[in-house]
Amino acid sequence: MRRSDLTAIRKALPVILVVLLTLASVLQAASEGWQRRDVDWQAGGGRRIKGIQYPKDRPVPLRSEEEGAAKHSTDQKVRLYSAPARTATALLANEMLVESPPVDGFVPWIAVSITTRRKAELELEADVETSVRGNYPTGVNPQTDYVIGLFDTGASAHVMGYAGGMRTRIYPGLITASETVVSGVTGSVVASVTQPLGLFIDGLAAIDPETLTLDSSSMKGESNVAIMVGQNPGTFPDLPTAIGTPMSVYYTTVIRNDQTLTVERDGETFTAPDIRLYEADDAQAPHFSNVIPLELRPLGGVSVQYIPTLDLGLGGIDIDDILGGGGFASDFPPASPSVIIGNSSQSLFFVHSVDLYDGEKAALDKDRFMLDTGAQVTVVGSRIAARLQLDPAAPEFEVEIEGVTGEISMTPGYYVDAIDIPALGQWFQARQVPVVLLDVSSPEGGTLDGIIGMNLFVDFNLIVRGGGLFLDEDPALELERVEPNAATDANAVE
Repeated sequence: MRRSDLTAIRKALPVILVVLLTLASVLQAASEGWQRRDVDWQAGGGRRIKGIQYPKDRPVPLRSEEEGAAKHSTDQKVRLYSAPARTATALLANEMLVESPPVDGFVPWIAVSITTRRKAELELEADVETSVRGNYPTGVNPQTDYVIGLFDTGASAHVMGYAGGMRTRIYPGLITASETVVSGVTGSVVASVTQPLGLFIDGLAAIDPETLTLDSSSMKGESNVAIMVGQNPGTFPDLPTAIGTPMSVYYTTVIRNDQTLTVERDGETFTAPDIRLYEADDAQAPHFSNVIPLELRPLGGVSVQYIPTLDLGLGGIDIDDILGGGGFASDFPPASPSVIIGNSSQSLFFVHSVDLYDGEKAALDKDRFMLDTGAQVTVVGSRIAARLQLDPAAPEFEVEIEGVTGEISMTPGYYVDAIDIPALGQWFQARQVPVVLLDVSSPEGGTLDGIIGMNLFVDFNLIVRGGGLFLDEDPALELERVEPNAATDANAVE
């Protein structure tokens, strides 16, 4: 790649887009005739949904209440889930129809491990690694010094919190002097950029629930990637750990909502579907018959790579020596984290077409909805809200969203009559869908039409099939209904 190309791309990366939708506690009293519900939902980066306000005569649908009677356990490690009884009638007519999905979706927690594997100077592209490769940073015990984070297709780069950076020994030896801006819902914070390293992930099944030791034998990932790491947050929230589209673009990721795992660590409880990664061409990877086509946009993505610092202005003095990092010697450390780069940069997965209906109003064939596995809620932007005539002054429920800066903002919510997503096989259809009105920046510029969140898919097993890079097949989301009252074996998907 020519220096002029690198300069142009670097200018296009002033802010890294990480869509982190985390709901926080309501600070003021509920409106007259409304009530506040205390909840404890998991969200990104150790944050939780603590409260939601709604009219007393119309309680919001909650996933925890719907699943309560349907979950049962066969051992301490895996809980098997069957869809609530409300879906039985829908199955007879259309297995892809969801009636009144909950406000809160599942959280795809994963285990994250770091090694020092990288390539030579100015070899910028990431390499796919189907097993853990490279040495662990000095002092790291790979069985215990791992991080629990999000499998987050809404993140255009990988990010790790400050606490995670300390635990995995990214600090101080693998940190550069480069910084970048992480843009969230309510503000932005500065994060540090690492040296190229190895990044490996697996589902919570890799963690022993009793000893909390990590089995890395099934981990997959990539090497020679630069990631963002939070700086010491002080009294503010730490950044979450979110493994983004630069990872999922290379793999087939199976998310089993009929098999739920729980890990308790450092005083927090992490509950998630069973998640497994397969190589893109692995013949053993499962297939589901209902397929929602996705697009990797902006178009023209070629590879995952970082942008180097080409002119340090230090006369050959190594910046890592100045920092006292004791890590890699590098005259060209990353100036940015690794993202999907081609004609543009920061590509993410978009749903090719979404139809929305509310009363006599409709917003049809909208193609700026992003698929975000890291978002528990479904979002519509101002353009869609205007088409559906949703009134910001007359919400049907309200939530508060905590951004990366710790700021809290009240956000209106509504129930739209229908969301339809065209699919090969049967179309995905949801009725009486709770959505949050929020404008979120798009990697294509401007704002998104909205976000397809995981609250729509709590009754489904999913396959996020990566792709979309040059000469690759397009990505896709495959769905399979979790059958009502029919649990499956923990190892049924191989």
